[in-house]
Amino acid sequence: MSTQAARRRTGTGTGRRAGALIAAVAVVGAVGALPAQGAWASEGAVGAGVPPYAFDGSAQRIQGAATSLDAKTLRTDRTYRDTLRKDGKAYYRIDLDTRRNAYVSVVAVPKPGARVAYGDGFKVGIQDNSGADCGYQDVDFGSGKYARPLVGYARRIVDPDSYSCQKPGAYYVLVERDSAPESSADDWELELRYVTEPLLTQAGPTALPEAWPSATPAPPSGGQRRRQGGAGFHEAVSLREGEWRADLRPGQTLFYRVPVDWGQQLFAGAELGSGTEGDLVGNALTLSLANPALGFVDTGTVGYDGRPATVALDPLRPVAHENRTSYDTATNGMRFAGWYYLSATLSPEIAAAYGDKPVPLTLRVNVRGTPKKAPAYDADPGMFSVTKDDREAAENGAAGAPAAADGTMKALAAAGLGTGTVLLIGLGAWTLLARRRA
Repeated sequence: MSTQAARRRTGTGTGRRAGALIAAVAVVGAVGALPAQGAWASEGAVGAGVPPYAFDGSAQRIQGAATSLDAKTLRTDRTYRDTLRKDGKAYYRIDLDTRRNAYVSVVAVPKPGARVAYGDGFKVGIQDNSGADCGYQDVDFGSGKYARPLVGYARRIVDPDSYSCQKPGAYYVLVERDSAPESSADDWELELRYVTEPLLTQAGPTALPEAWPSATPAPPSGGQRRRQGGAGFHEAVSLREGEWRADLRPGQTLFYRVPVDWGQQLFAGAELGSGTEGDLVGNALTLSLANPALGFVDTGTVGYDGRPATVALDPLRPVAHENRTSYDTATNGMRFAGWYYLSATLSPEIAAAYGDKPVPLTLRVNVRGTPKKAPAYDADPGMFSVTKDDREAAENGAAGAPAAADGTMKALAAAGLGTGTVLLIGLGAWTLLARRRA
C-alpha cells in the first residue's frame, strides 16, 4: 500500500401554505426525475455511463473580472457558476464586516478526459484593497494527475491581535489557474460558495494538545452496506460510521459526506476490490477530504494491479476550534463541526488496463469520540454544527439537497409519492390558491 499527499499550500492569514406546497411539489418533481442511485441516464454521460459533475442547480451565473475594481459582488450563503480559462484569473468582490469570519470555496471542474499535469491546479485567496493576502489555498492534482474536481477555499478571519485584513469594507476573491504547456486548453467550470461563521463571545484555547489519539481504529463492525455516492458536493450522499460498498467506473468521482461533531475524530479509508491481475496503474485511486466550508483538508492515492488496493487518510485531530491556529493544512481544516466531504476518484487509465467497467469500491468510515459542547458562538453557527436531522440523514443515506429540505419536502418524500400523485397534489395546490385569490 502506498499513499501520496497532493501538494497544497495554505495561507493564514398569503396563499402562503399553498405556495409552500407548490414549491415542495416542484422540488419533489425534480427529485423524481433524477435517476436512482447507481443508475445513470446516458444523456450527457461521460464515457460509457459515467455521469458529469453535478453542479448546484440553484447556482447563479457570474463572470469573474480581470481587475479587482470591476469585480462583481458575491452574496453570503449563495452558490455561483463561472468558467476559468487556461492560466487565467478571475476577481470577485465580497463586502465584509468585523462580526463574522468569511470563507469562499471554489470547486474547479476540468472537462472529462482533459490532459492535466502534476502541478496543474488553482489558487484561491481573499485580498484586502492593498492586495495583501488574508488567507488562501493552493491545490493541484499532485501525483494523481488525471482530470477530476478540485476544491479549495480562501478565508478571512477576524482577529483583534492582527493588523491586516481587519477593517470592514470591500475585499476581493482572486482565483488563479496554473497549467503546464502540454495540458488541455479547455476552460474549467467553477462552482463558488460564500459562507460566514460567527465569532466567539469569549476567546477559547489556542494551544493544541501535544498528545491526541492518532492510532487507526479497527474496521467498523456490522458488515458492508451498499450506498452509491453522488456526482457532486451538492449531491453528496450521507454516511455514518460503517463500511460502505459502491461501484466506481474509470474517470468517475463519487461524493459522500459525514457529520463530525465537536471533539469527534474522523478516520476514512477506501479499498478497490480484486479483479484480473495485470499491469500496475499508478495512483489509480484518489481519496480526498474537504471540510464543511469546502476547504481542502487531505488526500491520498494508491496504485492498482488487479489485486485489492487500500488507501487511508492520515489520522486527523479531533474537531476543535483551536485547530485553526495550526499551520498544518490537515489540522487547520478540522476547525469546525458539520458535514465533512469525502470524494473518491478512479483513474481513467484503469479502462485501458482492465476494461471500461465498474470496479468494486469499499469506503470505511470511523467516527470516534463523544460529541463535546460547542464553542461559545455569539450567534447560531448554522452549518458549522451537527443536528439531529444531520444524524438522521447520515443514517438514512440522504443526498445533500433533499437532506436540506424543509418539513413539507420531507413529509412528501417519506410518503414515497409517485409522479402522478405529485402532479395531482400540484394541481390541487394551484386550485386552492386560485380560490383564495378569487
